[in-house]
Amino acid sequence: MGDPLVPRMQGFGTTIFAEMSALAVATGSINLGQGFPDTDGPPKMLETAVEAIRSGGNQYPPGPGLPELREAVAAQRLERYGLEFDPATEVFVTVGATEGIAASVLALTGPGDEVIVFEPYYDSYAATIALAGAVRRPVTLRPVEGRFTFDPDELRAAVGPRTRAVLVNSPHNPAGTVFTREELEVIAGVCREHDLIAITDEVYEYLTFDDTEHIPLATLDGMRERTVSISSTGKTFSVTGWKTGWVTAPAPYIRAVQTVKQFVTYATGGPWQRATAYALRNELPWVAELRTSLQAKRDRLITGLEAAGFTAYRPQGTYFVQADIRPLGYTDGMELAKALPDKAGVVAIPTQVFYDHAEAGAPFVRFAFCKKDEVIDEAVERLANLR
Repeated sequence: MGDPLVPRMQGFGTTIFAEMSALAVATGSINLGQGFPDTDGPPKMLETAVEAIRSGGNQYPPGPGLPELREAVAAQRLERYGLEFDPATEVFVTVGATEGIAASVLALTGPGDEVIVFEPYYDSYAATIALAGAVRRPVTLRPVEGRFTFDPDELRAAVGPRTRAVLVNSPHNPAGTVFTREELEVIAGVCREHDLIAITDEVYEYLTFDDTEHIPLATLDGMRERTVSISSTGKTFSVTGWKTGWVTAPAPYIRAVQTVKQFVTYATGGPWQRATAYALRNELPWVAELRTSLQAKRDRLITGLEAAGFTAYRPQGTYFVQADIRPLGYTDGMELAKALPDKAGVVAIPTQVFYDHAEAGAPFVRFAFCKKDEVIDEAVERLANLR
């Protein structure tokens, strides 16, 4: 018997995150690869989840999500961005942002449709587009004056007669870019001109630095009615294992997403929803402190990477640093990432796995700085041995 996996998924094996995290465990290395914090979220939020479990909130919640969470999400979008959504029909809860993105792509694109993505892209995007039978059209982000950005002409050229959607991630993982209003206006103009759907991954919406502002694409003229926005509690409140996300969009798009999601997981864990609703209404000051702490950790890691000989790009958001390996005499990020555990006892992610055009990402590796200061310090001390 041959490989039972359907052909459209045969190019996707174990994720790079699982592979490199396993390598970290096997070698006893410091894991600056996978992006998960090594500290928990707000104590009262955790207590709210425990209380929800103890008080009997352990059966199926409503498929669209607990009303209290949908109302909290709607309130957050209105207060923070001026975007008004009906919590009953325009907010939908998912098993993390990953499912929100997958359900949106599966609901809104189909065989032969084209989806524009900005590369490097989070690895689930490619797999989800393949599952839909759609075709991805990458637009490359390249370093320009210290940050990764795109060429507007390349974006316009990527649109064809089968283009259905643009998948936008800002703040961007893994590049660390937060798209400016001018960049977003270019994307919005393309969407309006060609009647495209925008699917936006905004999970790092609160984690921006140096007074950088996250601007939701849906706030631009003519975009609310064509934008499906996804966010989650995992990155905002440092509980990545809760897998509780949400989609906000016009009601017809929400109905489409729900049609897919209900046959995949049906519902999302009730206790995590209740705790997230509490956190959105009460714990944003904690998030502000987290952002300040992460900015200091970013600078701490960059200082160490530069001392070790890397060229480090200062991210405007997320908790990842892109490091150029060429000053150290290396050219292949995959080769170096697999050698780093033995060479330095540190694990990073090779950025090229997030590109269709792997050569564009070959000189870079990604380090995560959502770790305790002493972990970062030990990692950069070990990396100093590469010189």
